[in-house]
Amino acid sequence: MARPPEAASSPYGVPDPVRTDAAAIARALDVDPDHGLSAAEAARRLAEVGPNELRSAERNPLWRRILVQLADPLTLLLLAAVVISVIAWILEGAHGLPIDAIVILVIILVNVALSIIQEARAEDAVAALSVMTRTRSTVLRDAQKITVPSAELVPGDILVLAEGDEVGADGRLLSANSLRIAEASLTGESEAVEKRPDTLRGPGSIPLGDRADMVYKGTAVNRGTGRAIVTATGMSTEMGAIATMLDRTVQDATPLQNEVNHIGKLLGRIVVVIAIVVMITVALIQGLDTAADFVQVLLLGVSLAVAAVPEGLPAVLSVVLALGVQRMAKRNAVVKKLSSVETLGSASAICTDKTGTLTTNQMTIQRVLTASGAVEIEGVGYAPVGRVIGAGGDPPVGDLQREAQLALAAGALANDAQLTEDAGSWTIQGDPTEAAFLVAARKLEGTGEFVSRFDRVGEVPFSSERKMMSTADRNSDGAVVIFSKGAPDVLLERCTHVQVGASVVPLDAAHRDRALADVDNLSQAAYRTLGVAYRIAPELKADGDAVEIDDAHERDLVYVGVVGIIDPPRPEVRPAIAEAHAAGIRVIMITGDHPVTAARIARDLGIISGGEEALPGARLDRMDDAELREAARAYSVFARVAPEHKLRIVDALQDDGYIVAMTGDGVNDAPALKSADIGIAMGITGTEVTKEAANMVLADDNFATIVEAVREGRVIFDNIRKFLRYLLYSNMGEVLTVFFGIVFAGALGLTGATEGELVLPLLATQILWINLVTDSGPALAMGVDPEIDDVMERAPRGPHDRAIDGGMWIGIVVTGLVISIVTLLTMDVFLPGGLVPGGTDTLDVARTAGFTTLVFAALITAFTARSAESSAARGLFSNPWLWGAVTLAVVLQVAVVSLPPLQAAFGTATLPFGHWIVCLGMASVVLWVEEARKLFVRVRARRRELARVAAG
Repeated sequence: MARPPEAASSPYGVPDPVRTDAAAIARALDVDPDHGLSAAEAARRLAEVGPNELRSAERNPLWRRILVQLADPLTLLLLAAVVISVIAWILEGAHGLPIDAIVILVIILVNVALSIIQEARAEDAVAALSVMTRTRSTVLRDAQKITVPSAELVPGDILVLAEGDEVGADGRLLSANSLRIAEASLTGESEAVEKRPDTLRGPGSIPLGDRADMVYKGTAVNRGTGRAIVTATGMSTEMGAIATMLDRTVQDATPLQNEVNHIGKLLGRIVVVIAIVVMITVALIQGLDTAADFVQVLLLGVSLAVAAVPEGLPAVLSVVLALGVQRMAKRNAVVKKLSSVETLGSASAICTDKTGTLTTNQMTIQRVLTASGAVEIEGVGYAPVGRVIGAGGDPPVGDLQREAQLALAAGALANDAQLTEDAGSWTIQGDPTEAAFLVAARKLEGTGEFVSRFDRVGEVPFSSERKMMSTADRNSDGAVVIFSKGAPDVLLERCTHVQVGASVVPLDAAHRDRALADVDNLSQAAYRTLGVAYRIAPELKADGDAVEIDDAHERDLVYVGVVGIIDPPRPEVRPAIAEAHAAGIRVIMITGDHPVTAARIARDLGIISGGEEALPGARLDRMDDAELREAARAYSVFARVAPEHKLRIVDALQDDGYIVAMTGDGVNDAPALKSADIGIAMGITGTEVTKEAANMVLADDNFATIVEAVREGRVIFDNIRKFLRYLLYSNMGEVLTVFFGIVFAGALGLTGATEGELVLPLLATQILWINLVTDSGPALAMGVDPEIDDVMERAPRGPHDRAIDGGMWIGIVVTGLVISIVTLLTMDVFLPGGLVPGGTDTLDVARTAGFTTLVFAALITAFTARSAESSAARGLFSNPWLWGAVTLAVVLQVAVVSLPPLQAAFGTATLPFGHWIVCLGMASVVLWVEEARKLFVRVRARRRELARVAAG
């Protein structure tokens, strides 16, 4: 956790620059504010405190990353299988190559390579912070203004700030002239913050966004000028505190990583038990008379062990996740880590910043209130597109139209911002609030023409003391008009008249009360308010292009009205939030903005309703972890929060069992993004810091894309369950076939098929053929299976829910049992004796028929495994890759049964056509049993739903 607010300190004994007088800070730092440091002293201090840079986190070397991948339980299990396969190959005589071991080893290496390649692009957020701050700053040294690299700033330097500058270090203001600084990337505050040098007083902690006498590294001067004395550099800055949090934040394993680890450990235990039980059973029932028998049993145990482990699982997982990453990239969601794809699908809470994420980050005038009524202005952002409507939804006319036009024109003229278009994209320069007037004026017909008749000839700039600005503008007739805008209460004090239609009437008490009520209504609705006024100034005669005016000319003004300005919600966000709620996902707003504004936006978007309010960060400071967990359950909007608050909220939700996705675009979001189960950065407005700290980047900054990504993540997890179900159906069928084939060999006629030899229902090479060849293709194809069941109709998967749950294990055992029964019965059909009389074939033919039946049954389960409840006929032809993989597997099976070289390698024999029909018919039993089970499940679920509706 970062240091507490206001605990920043420099090496020169300035414990609390927020509450310390600027002159006292200058004395403590031994600097004359009018002369600055000397070049020699600056160099000495730089050597003492080090460069004004952030420390980068060290990246793990390649060898360590490889070891981490190899330490995965499933990979360790496969490595053990390689060792055992090599030992068995040696005991068997070391003829040829150890193909089994080589294939498994290749799978391991491919999986490790895929993971290393993906992690080569892993986050290095602190390094990105360092890159972000490689700027230059203007300082006062030896009484001269010079520009130096920001990395060379030291405590005691006098920063000279001007519009457009990036603040190079944390500093205490010495002076400010209309200084406004954009701190959204650090605090989340959507509006530029007005700065003033007055020392802050009062009890308690002062939130970062309210420290008006401080400037901070990495923020930008939006307007005005000022000077500040540097109090902190490098890791001692507020941005350094964030870097420290990033450095200390540990990312937990994703739910998918935990699940794969669990599966690996579970299968490892099962493998050992299976191998031992089968070998003991063979020894007890059939005996081991020769060394060859012993080697064959050992090889069988190894083969079963390998069969029980889906060797292709790590590689298939990596490929399926990589394909999911590609699909999500096409939907503007760029995923940096493969495992994060599934994690997003498991998300049960999305914590989101407000500014630039839920909102456009473009200040917009939405309402204009004048003496004749109210005007609504539609459209969001800086593109001047949107209707202007009055009462009843029609365009304003008459007096209301004239007043609205004059209000917007006055605000557009008393304005220093610029609005420009480039290839259909609208951008601004200057204060976003001022730019909002330029946009709104273009939306109201005739206003632009009115504005174009004036040329500026004088100005009284905005200042924090006056809270207003005015311009003197000359119209085409040569008359000079003063246009003013500012805080409504301040402006009204300078007004003596009010505009009513085309007339100017005295501003009496009734009109004044009406104007103040309008301001109050807008403020309660979380709008930022600005009043506009004007007066014709006959005493001013333009001398050429300029006139001299000051605040004495801001008198006897004509009040026109007040506008309501807000950073509006993105239009696509509300339906996206509604879909998230329907899918059982909480949406929580965490912002540095004002609580009233945050609550208003949250209500507009459907995050909260009714009388729910935002919880301010100041209250979070007084909460312990248990109280914060209760607050995280009770509140869905947190406002005026600091970076450490965001981190604590995310941690509290995780402690409460949520899988948390955290979105953000500013530097202040980076630690929480890294701590969350999945961090989501905005690609357009997000800082490089945020993008590096995140697991996923939204290329379109669209919150709705997150919901689409959640759907994609859920589909991917469904597909993972599908191919796990398929692989384990097949593997369980193999294991039970061998086990029951040995136990019931006499009843099935196996022992009578040959004399004096160890009889096995399947050979080791046949088991490996099924496991390594026919399984992999369909499993991979199932990884790109389209959505069969609506994944957004169910609640999120819990953090402790297993990918292979109890119900799935039952299905695996039952299906494996059915596969083993039909496989062994097929062999019995063709063998003499046994349960089914009449067979006349040799053991090789019968074993080949059973082998083929098992392969066909496993391939059929590729279609039944696509859904736990829906019929295999649903979406039967929606996945051409699956059909292609199954067809290829069938062709390969025909080849291994029919081609002499493959027959010799895998111990198979040619099957007559009638035998193929029997094999296919026996294999289809798996389909009918599974369809009957699913029908029972659907009927039972339907009855429960009808009973619930009837009871409710």
